[in-house]
Amino acid sequence: MEQSPIVYLIPSVLDENGTAALPAYLLDAIKACKTFYVENERTTRRFFKTLWKEMVIDEYKWVTIHKAEKELRANFLQDLASNGPIGIVSEAGCPGIADPGQILVALAQQHQALVKPLVGPSSILLALMASGLNGQSFCFHGYLPIESAERIQKIKLLENNIYQQNSTQIFIETPYRNNPMLEAIVKNCKDTTLLCIAVNLTGNTESVQTKSIPEWKKALPDLHKKPCIFLIGKN
Repeated sequence: MEQSPIVYLIPSVLDENGTAALPAYLLDAIKACKTFYVENERTTRRFFKTLWKEMVIDEYKWVTIHKAEKELRANFLQDLASNGPIGIVSEAGCPGIADPGQILVALAQQHQALVKPLVGPSSILLALMASGLNGQSFCFHGYLPIESAERIQKIKLLENNIYQQNSTQIFIETPYRNNPMLEAIVKNCKDTTLLCIAVNLTGNTESVQTKSIPEWKKALPDLHKKPCIFLIGKN
């Protein structure tokens, strides 16, 4: 009986100092693969060498997950057909979650591969766990619109979901636009809304704080270029 190909979903660090958040069995999966589909080859190579100093990088096949989806899919299916285990690695956190690797995981499922998700840090779940906001009902929205009027409209829509559905709303921003995002939130949300800001998760300067909008207004933190995730909710 022909064995199904294996696809390992290999988490990576959220912070370069956060390797303690990774379980030891990730190394077994890395050693089992000869082909890796990665969001960023340079940082993944450095990450793997941190975990496995003896790894000979050039003995492995590296494919960057990019926007040329037709070419990428064809390449992935060819590697899948060889039946050798394949590793999919996100740039930060868990593959397939707010991550372009999802298109490859979908292909693996369609072709009856054995998809093995491995435990690792997810900024979305870590922030939610520490926020004290509703963890029974929540929604992750990725990036909000860049244009100011559209962004404000989206923030108000998400806030409406909090009060109508009692659902925590989670979103992110490009680090260099964190401060404008924070200003838009505190300027347009109700005083009764709670905002959680999670910064540098798993790192040495990790901070997760939940406060009301008026409390944040008293002293806005400087979030410029810091890995950050925002959550809004209510008591």
